[in-house]
Amino acid sequence: MALTTYSELKTAVASWLNRSDLTAQIPDFISLAEVRINRDVAKMNLVGLEKRATASTTSGDDYLATPSRMLSVKSLKLNTNPVRVLKYMTPDSLSRLYTGSTGVPKAYTVIGDEIKFGPAPDGVYTVEINYCAKETPLSSSNSSNWFMANTPDLLLYGALVEAEPFLKNDERIQVWSGMYSTGLDSLDTMNKSIGFPAGLEIQVL
Repeated sequence: MALTTYSELKTAVASWLNRSDLTAQIPDFISLAEVRINRDVAKMNLVGLEKRATASTTSGDDYLATPSRMLSVKSLKLNTNPVRVLKYMTPDSLSRLYTGSTGVPKAYTVIGDEIKFGPAPDGVYTVEINYCAKETPLSSSNSSNWFMANTPDLLLYGALVEAEPFLKNDERIQVWSGMYSTGLDSLDTMNKSIGFPAGLEIQVL
């Protein structure tokens, strides 16, 4: 059976569960699997999910909205001459060091869906953010995404893990969880072979 689209994934989940009466529930199993996958891959910073965005600061305002669906930050810099790479700090450390000060930002943190600079910008600066983003969830109007194209096994096994508690078939959870974990480890190994260099500091939200 092909496993390249949302419709095919739903069919596969029903087939692997050997059930034909879960049409209403299977989309929920898949949605829960996507939540699980996004959470589990957050620290991997998958190359396939890497994106870049630019934005401008506002003088005196130390906050800037994060890009849509941002999952984790790879790096953040000011496109000045020379380019300034900003250091990540925890919210508490940034507040202790920079509260009430303005100047060229030297550091940043992430609070909710905003980036906070330290010190607050003293002018307009172009900020370049390299980050990993959550994939658009699968649906009837979005038949595929990066995970569907590259790791359909994770979606399938993840959906099966989510299905078994609903079916009160707890003895199968360990089986599907093991297969899911194997797929996740394989993805991590592949990503490390082509992904970010060792020692790169990543901030996971």
